[in-house]
Amino acid sequence: MIATITQQDAATELVANYLNTIKNQGFTGDTDASYATRLTASTDNSIYQQLPQGVIFPKSEKDIQIALQTASHDPFLSLTFGPRGGGTGTNGQSLTPGIVVDLSRYMREILEINVEEGWVRVQTGVIKDQLNDFLKPYGFFFSPDLSTSNRATIGGMISTDASGQGSLVYGKTSDHVLGLTTYLVDGTAMSTSPIDIEKAKIIADQDTLIGQIYKTVLDISISERDAILAKFPRLNRFLTGYDLEHVLSEDLQTFDMSRLITGSEGSLGIVTEAKLNLTPIAEFKTLINIKYDSFDSALRHSPFLVDARATSVETVDSKVLNLAREDIIWHSVSDLITDVPNKDMQGLNMVEFNAVSPQDIKDKVDTLCKLLDECVENQTNGVIGYQLTSDKSDILKIYAMRKKSVGLLGNVKGSQKPLAFAEDTAVPPENLADYIVEFRALLDSHNLQYGMFGHVDAGVLHVRPALDMCDPEQEKLLRTISDEVVKLTAKYGGLMWGEHGKGYRSEYGPEFFGEHLFTQLRKIKSVFDPNNKINPGKICTPIESKDSLVSVDGQKRSYFDKQISIDVKTSFNNAMTCNGNGLCFNYDENSPMCPSYKVTGDRRNSPKGRAGLMREWLRLQESKDVNLLEVEKELNKGEVITWWERFVHSREKNKGVYDFSHEVKASMDECLACKACTTACPIKVDVPTFRARFLNYYHSYYARPLKDYLVGNIENSAPLMAKFARIINPIVKTSLVSSIIKKTVGYVDTPQLSIPALGKRINKAQKFDLNLLKKLSADEQNEYVLIVQDPFTSFYEAELVESFITLITQLGKKPMLLPFKPNGKPQHVKGFLHEFKVTAKNAAEFLNQLNEINAPLVGLDASLVMCYRDEYNTILENNRGDFHVLLAHEWLETQSFKKLTAKQNLNTEFTLLSHCTETTALPKAASVWKTIFDELGLTLNITNTGCCGMAGTYGHEAQNQDNSRSLYDMSWKPIVDKYKPEQLLSTGFSCRSQVKRFEKFKPKHPIELLANVLSS
Repeated sequence: MIATITQQDAATELVANYLNTIKNQGFTGDTDASYATRLTASTDNSIYQQLPQGVIFPKSEKDIQIALQTASHDPFLSLTFGPRGGGTGTNGQSLTPGIVVDLSRYMREILEINVEEGWVRVQTGVIKDQLNDFLKPYGFFFSPDLSTSNRATIGGMISTDASGQGSLVYGKTSDHVLGLTTYLVDGTAMSTSPIDIEKAKIIADQDTLIGQIYKTVLDISISERDAILAKFPRLNRFLTGYDLEHVLSEDLQTFDMSRLITGSEGSLGIVTEAKLNLTPIAEFKTLINIKYDSFDSALRHSPFLVDARATSVETVDSKVLNLAREDIIWHSVSDLITDVPNKDMQGLNMVEFNAVSPQDIKDKVDTLCKLLDECVENQTNGVIGYQLTSDKSDILKIYAMRKKSVGLLGNVKGSQKPLAFAEDTAVPPENLADYIVEFRALLDSHNLQYGMFGHVDAGVLHVRPALDMCDPEQEKLLRTISDEVVKLTAKYGGLMWGEHGKGYRSEYGPEFFGEHLFTQLRKIKSVFDPNNKINPGKICTPIESKDSLVSVDGQKRSYFDKQISIDVKTSFNNAMTCNGNGLCFNYDENSPMCPSYKVTGDRRNSPKGRAGLMREWLRLQESKDVNLLEVEKELNKGEVITWWERFVHSREKNKGVYDFSHEVKASMDECLACKACTTACPIKVDVPTFRARFLNYYHSYYARPLKDYLVGNIENSAPLMAKFARIINPIVKTSLVSSIIKKTVGYVDTPQLSIPALGKRINKAQKFDLNLLKKLSADEQNEYVLIVQDPFTSFYEAELVESFITLITQLGKKPMLLPFKPNGKPQHVKGFLHEFKVTAKNAAEFLNQLNEINAPLVGLDASLVMCYRDEYNTILENNRGDFHVLLAHEWLETQSFKKLTAKQNLNTEFTLLSHCTETTALPKAASVWKTIFDELGLTLNITNTGCCGMAGTYGHEAQNQDNSRSLYDMSWKPIVDKYKPEQLLSTGFSCRSQVKRFEKFKPKHPIELLANVLSS
C-alpha cells in the first residue's frame, strides 16, 4: 500500500509567527505556508528549484507596506523576500528561500488611462495581454512584446526590462516606463519619474532613506559616467542589473530613478504600480514569411531585411518548425506557411511591416517582394519562397505559433530536453551569423541537439541545448557550456543575458563589469537594501555582505527528479515532463486551459501546479520504499486493503493527522477533467490521466465519499432508472428529495431522464441486429451507420439521438442503434481504475466485433468518444484492438449535403459554442460544422469560449457550485446573453445542461437543428 507522508520541510516557527503578526496588523491578502503552495512557488520557467518559507498574496499597497515594515523589526529581521509576478522567468529570478510576495493573484487592476496624453497607470500584477486587450478599443497597445505575454505580468517585465519581437522599433520596457511606485525594504513608498537633475540633488540632500538613495545613485552615475559608457555594450538590449547609463539623460539634465529600478530583478524593492506610455496601433500590417534552404541563410539574410525598414524580423529553425507541425497549433497556420515543392525548408524569417497609411506599407512590401522574387529566381541568399498575409487575424495566428514554439521545444522525445540557461544571448546584429556559426560548433562539439529561434533584427537568438539533467555528466556540461558562452558573447561584443535577465547567472556579473564597476553596483544595493533582504543573491550583494551570489550550479529540479526511479518517471511521464513554461496560466477567459486555475487564481490548481505536486508525491512515496508500480498493479487487479484499514486511516485524517497526500488530493479535486491540458499545453501535461491514477492510490488508503460511487456507477444505474423515468423525475425534482440528495450524496441539480425513453423512439429496423449485418455484403454494410450510445444523450437527451437517426436517414443511410455498453469514463474520472479496466475490456471486445463490419461507428458525446481513443489505449495497452469511433461531425464531414435543402428559407444566424474537449482535442470540429451549414445555405458563426463550468458531473457536485457558476459567468454567460435562445447551438451535453440550469432553456445540438430544417 502507499505510505503516509508526514510534514516535509515545514515552515519555521518564525515564519508562522510572522504570517500571524501581519494578519493581526491588518494584512488583507492571503498568507500561506502550506507545503503545496510553497512547492508551487519553488519553480518557475527555469531549471532551478528553491523552496520558499512561505507565500503572501497582497491585495493592496498597504498590505505590502505592512509586510515590509513588520519584517524591519525584531524578531523578524532575518526574514528575506522575493517579489513574484507570472513566474515565467527562465533564470530563476523569482525563486527565493525566503517569503514570496506574489502580486499576480490580486494586484491586477488597471487604474487609469489618459488617452490624450497616451499613458496608462496599472498595478504590477496586470498581465501584458490583459493590458493590451483593455487598450485595444482606445487604439493603443503596450508595445514591448514577449512570448509569454498571456501570463507574464507588467511587474515581471519591469523586473527584467523585458523586450522581444519588434524591439528594434518599439524598444524595451524601460523605454516605456514613465513612473513607478516602489516599496523599499523598510516599507517606505518611493515614487519615481523623470525629474530635473537639480530637483534630484535637492532630494539627495534630505536625511531620509530616499534621500540617501538619491545621493548614492547620483554620485555614482555622474562620477563613473565615462567608465559606465565604456563598459555598457551598444546593444538594443539592456544587460539587466542597475542601469547607471540611462538613469541620466544624454545631456545630464534629467534624472530618472525608474530606469535604475527597471531591470533590477526585484533586488531593490517591490514595484507595485507603473505609469506606462502607450503606442498607437498601426492600422496596416503585412507579414512576409520567407523560407530558406538553411538556417544559416536565414540568419545571414536578416540584415538585408532590417535595411528594408521592417518593424520586426523573427526567425525559427527547422527543429522548431517541425515541433510546431506536430502540435494542435499547426492547424491554424498550415495554409499560411506551406512547404515549397521539391525544396527542404530549413529556416524561416517572419518579416513584419507596420504603417499608418496603406501607401507607406505598400511601397515597403512591394520593394521587398520584388527583391525576394529575384532571390528565388536566381537561387541566391538561400531564399526558396515566401508567403504574404495582411490579414490581422492570420498574423496573430502565426505569432501564436511562434510563441508556443518556445514551449514546444520542451516536448521533444527522449530524456534530453532543450533547456533555457544560455538562451538569450545578444550580439550586434551584424555579428550574429558568424557568432551563431561558432555557437553551433560549440554545441556540436559536445554532440548536443538544440533548437533556435529569436529576434535577428536585434541580434538576439534563443538557443536551447538539449540536456538530461538527471545525468550527472550532462549536468556538469551545463556549467561548461555556460562558461564558454560567456566568453563567446564577449568575443563578439555581446552579452550572455540579452533578454531574460541574469537570475542564477548573476555570478558572471563581477567578471563582466569588472571589480570597480561591480563595486559601484554593490554600493547601490547597500543603500537600497543594506541587509540583503530583497531577492538576495540576484544581481549583486550589499558592499559589507558576506552572502554569495546565486550560481548556475544552484539547486535544480533534477536534484529531486533523480530521486524517483526511472520506471516510475517513465510511467508518469505526463507529469514529469512539465518544464514550467506556464501556458496553463493563460489569462484569457475564452481559452479552454485551465478552468480550475482561472476560477480559483490558485496555481496549485493548474496543470503546472498539479504536475509539480505529483512529482513530489512520487518522490516522497519512493523515499518510503513504496513500489508504486507494483501497488498499482495490485489495485488494478482488484486487490485492495480491507475496509477496516481504510476506516482507520480515514479516522486519522478526520482527526487532522497530516499527510501530504491530502494536499495533493485537494488540488486534484479542483480539476474538471476537461483534458484541455493534454493538447493545449505545449508539453502535453495530462492531468486527468495522472489524477485518475493518484485517486486510485489515494482511495486505496482512505475511504471514498458516497458521491464518487454515484458518479462511478452512473452508467449502470442510468439504464435502470430510465425504465422508471415517469416516477423518478417528479420525485427527484421535489425540494425535499433534492435537499436529501445534496446533504447525503453531495449532488445537486440532478438532470431529468428522457421521456419517452430512447427505446420508444426507434423502430425495429433501427435496432441492432448483428446477424443481419454479417449477412450483408461489404457495400451493403457500408449503407449503415452504427450509433454508439453514451449514458448522457441516450438516457437524458434521447431527442438528440432521435434527431441523429433522422439526419442519417435524410442523408440516405441506414441508422442502427447499438446496445448500450458502459464506456467507463465516469469511473476513470473518479479513479476507479480497476473497475474502469473491466468496463473498457468489455466495451472494447464488443466494439472490436463490429470492426469487421464495413460500417462506421459514430458517437455523440466528445468526452466519451475521446475516452475510447485515449484512456482505452492507456488502460488496455495492446489489448485495446483496432476499433475506431467517430464523432458525429467527423462522419458528417464525409457526407454530401448537396441533395438536401432547408424546408424553409432561414434568415437566422446561428452561433456555435463548442465543447471544450472538442475544441482542444479536435480543433477543426467547429469549422466542419460551419462548412456543413455553408453547404446548406445556413449561417453559422463560431465563437471562442472557455469552459462552461459543468464538465461532466463536476458542476453537479455540491462542493463545486460556486466555481461552476463563476466559470459559466466568466466565459459563457456574456455570449449566451448576446443571442436569442433559438440562435444558440452547442455540441456538449454538459454545456447544454449548464445553460439550461442557469438560463432555463437548452441550446440545440447542431444535429437537432439540421434534422429539423432539412428535407431530402
